[in-house]
Amino acid sequence: MLTGYRLMWMLVMFDLPVVEDKERKAATAFRKALLDQGFEMAQFSVYLRHCTGPEQADTLTKRVESELPDGGKVDILYFTDKQYERIATFVGKKRASARKNPDQFNLF
Repeated sequence: MLTGYRLMWMLVMFDLPVVEDKERKAATAFRKALLDQGFEMAQFSVYLRHCTGPEQADTLTKRVESELPDGGKVDILYFTDKQYERIATFVGKKRASARKNPDQFNLF
C-alpha cells in the first residue's frame, strides 16, 4: 500500500566546476540527464523527484551515479512524502503557500 510514509522524494544537490568550457558542458549535460530522468529543478543546483518507494529511489540513484561528471560534489537526500509536506518555503520575507504533493498515480 502506498502511504505518505512509503512514498519518497529524492533531492539531488550539487556543486560542479564550471570554469573551463569542458566543465560547463559536463555540468549542463548532468542537469539535462536529471531532467530526462524526471527530476524537476527546485533551484539551479538542486533537483527533486517523487518516488514510489525505496526501490525506485535506489534505481534512480544508480542512474544519477552513471551520469556523474568528473569533479565537483553531489549529494542525494531521501525523505518521505510526509516530511515533504512540512517544507517551509519563503520568497523574500513572504512565506509561500504549502506544496502540493503529486497524485499517487500519473497516467501518460
